[in-house]
Amino acid sequence: MESYESVLLVKSEVFVFKLPPRATNRAYRAADWNLTEPQWTGRMRLVTSGKDCILKLEDKNTGELFAKCPIDKYPGVAVESVSDSSRYFVLRIQDDNNGRTAFIGVGFSDRSDSFDLNVALQDHFKWVKKSEEIEKEKEDPKPELDLRFKEGETIKINMKITKKDGSEVSSKPKTRPTSGGILPPPPGGVKIAPPPAPSVNSSPSHQPATAKPESWGEFAERRQFCCCSPGNTKQSQLGTVLRSLITNL
Repeated sequence: MESYESVLLVKSEVFVFKLPPRATNRAYRAADWNLTEPQWTGRMRLVTSGKDCILKLEDKNTGELFAKCPIDKYPGVAVESVSDSSRYFVLRIQDDNNGRTAFIGVGFSDRSDSFDLNVALQDHFKWVKKSEEIEKEKEDPKPELDLRFKEGETIKINMKITKKDGSEVSSKPKTRPTSGGILPPPPGGVKIAPPPAPSVNSSPSHQPATAKPESWGEFAERRQFCCCSPGNTKQSQLGTVLRSLITNL
């Protein structure tokens, strides 16, 4: 089955120049050409047939083929840029009858035309490279990865669980305190009441003042009063003795 021809780019005006003999291996320069007198003027068409890409130079009016340039890769020998301008190129044209090749210079009056040619060639050969990679994968498919669990094989998953308030839940089990160890602090919601404040009356400075000690005379008089009560003879005698002692003092 033959591939149909696809047109990638058409430019209505292109100039063809004769190249002077190349003395050295340095890059081509458009300034060395006779740019004021082009050898031929016509249109350019860039067409593809499958992976083949051909640049054709044709007559503007009749469409007669003037020359064609088969392009096997880009950048390459078939289409080469000059060193002093982005609007000019060197093409390697080929004769289908005898297979002979020759080099000619081509150029555009507008820089955007040369930019379009560059982009069209780059896009085509990117597609060719991608197609070759796909075909190669079909011929040599990659071995499929066996992701199934082997017999007795297990996996461990660490899950990160968060509470409603955004704090993380620890997956480690809580350890209970051993005897003799330090007790953990109480939960955040339980508060221990502080010790009661000391009472005002419990302070030694607030104790009630004790009675003033009695003198010996006051004590003796009070004893005398008690001893002199009726019906208590022994106490009366004791009071008499106490008074005599006071008198002697």
